[in-house]
Amino acid sequence: AEHAGQGVFLRATATRIKIVQEGKTLACHERCFGREQQILNPWHYLPVLERKPGALRNGAPFVQWDLPSPVRKVRDHLLKQDKGDRAFVEILLAMKTHGSELLSVACELALEHKTLNAAVVLNHVNRLKEPPPVRENPVPGHLRLQQEPQANCSRYDRLREVRHGQ
Repeated sequence: AEHAGQGVFLRATATRIKIVQEGKTLACHERCFGREQQILNPWHYLPVLERKPGALRNGAPFVQWDLPSPVRKVRDHLLKQDKGDRAFVEILLAMKTHGSELLSVACELALEHKTLNAAVVLNHVNRLKEPPPVRENPVPGHLRLQQEPQANCSRYDRLREVRHGQ
């Protein structure tokens, strides 16, 4: 979708069609020989959904979209709500980023808890994904402590006694 209106090359073989721009393959599809048939990949249209989430309800690429069962159940529930299509597009963006398995589990958790909205599903996604590895930031030598502080509560007690004793 982001290449719409730009020049591309079409490379057709007996079984596949490739769309290429400046040596980079943008899309690759199986060739379709039947009349009045289309092979559409919904993931290619995700940038369009970001701008026009209403296309999710009736857009040709999304009508027969084969989504995992929990994701489909969440979609069906969200599309019944006002602005549910926009919420489901947020979930789809997370699916593209984190993968369908992680998102399926997040949708299952949301279904179990009967809290079906994009924020809850995305919260489950964030809880399920592995945290990024902690990077060690070495302290430069001139900033290292020469003498480690001692935990000494008696100093605090002495200060308290002096104030109360006055």
